[in-house]
Amino acid sequence: MVTPERRLPRSVDVRASAKINLHLGVGAAREDGFHPLETVYQAIGLHDELVATEDEAFRVVTHGAAYVDVTDVPVGADNIVARATALMAARVEVEPTADFLVHKEIPVAGGMAGGSADAAAALLALDRLWDAGTPDDELLALAAELGSDVPFALIGGTALGTGRGELVTPIADSGPWWWVVVPSSAGGLSTPAVYRRFDEMFPGADPEPASAAAVISALATHDPHRLGAALHNDLQEPAIDLRPDLGDLLDRGESEGAVRGLVSGSGPTCLFLAESPTAAHALAGALRGSGQPVVLVAAGPVPGAQVVDAP
Repeated sequence: MVTPERRLPRSVDVRASAKINLHLGVGAAREDGFHPLETVYQAIGLHDELVATEDEAFRVVTHGAAYVDVTDVPVGADNIVARATALMAARVEVEPTADFLVHKEIPVAGGMAGGSADAAAALLALDRLWDAGTPDDELLALAAELGSDVPFALIGGTALGTGRGELVTPIADSGPWWWVVVPSSAGGLSTPAVYRRFDEMFPGADPEPASAAAVISALATHDPHRLGAALHNDLQEPAIDLRPDLGDLLDRGESEGAVRGLVSGSGPTCLFLAESPTAAHALAGALRGSGQPVVLVAAGPVPGAQVVDAP
C-alpha cells in the first residue's frame, strides 16, 4: 500500500523596510486628540523579515539582530502582527491562525516604524497565504486601521503623508540618498510622551502643519546639501528636551562631516545625511570611534513590503 505524500505547510516570506521622515510638520492637536501631519516618508534599506506559515493555531516568535532589543515588543493580543492577523481574518472570514517568525533589524521604539513594517508584512503575507487577492485600496485601508505609518510601510519609496500620516501619495525622488543611522543605546522614547511635550512647548501651534514643499523640491535635485537644508522635524525639539543627549549626538555627527543630522520621527534614533556612500561609511566609522555602540549605514529610497518567497 502506498502512503499518500503529506503536504508540507505553505509559507510566505515578506520583507518590510524602515521609514524615516524627511519632513515632519505637526499641527496643533484636534478635538479628537490627534495632530494633523504633513510628512515626507522615505523607506531605507534596514528591514524586518516575517515568515508566515500555515498552522492550526496562532503564534508569533520574534527575534532580532544583535543590536535590536526585542524585550519591549508587545506580546499577546497587543502584538501588531496579532492585530493584523485578526483584521485580515475578519475580512477574509477565516480563522486567525498562522505561525509567524519575525526577524527584526529595525530598532524597536526608535521612530523608524518597525512595528508598522511588521504589520504591513503580516497583511501582505496573509493575503498571499490565504489566497485572499485583496485589492490594493482595501489592503491600504486595512493598513490604516492598524496605524498611521502602516500604509506607507506597504508602499515604500518616498511619499507624502497627510491626515494623521495615513493618507499616502508617492512623490518623485532622484535618489539614492545615503544615511547613517544611530539607534539609541539608552532606551526608547514614547511617541505619546513626545507629542505631549510638543503640546506643552508649543501651546500656540498652528492648526495647519508646516508645508513639505521645500523637501519635495529638494528631492528632485539629487543635491544632498539642498536636501539637508530642507530637512525638518517639529518633534525634534521636544524629543531633545526629553533626551538632551540626542542634541549632543546631532552636533557630533555634523562636526564629523554629516550634511545634516535629524531626529527620526519621535526619536530617539538619529539620522545623518551624507554626501556619498564613501562619506557615509567614513562618518559611521567616526561615530563608532566616538563611542556609539551601534551605527548603521543605509540608502533610500527602497520598496515597501515585498514578498521574498512564496508558494
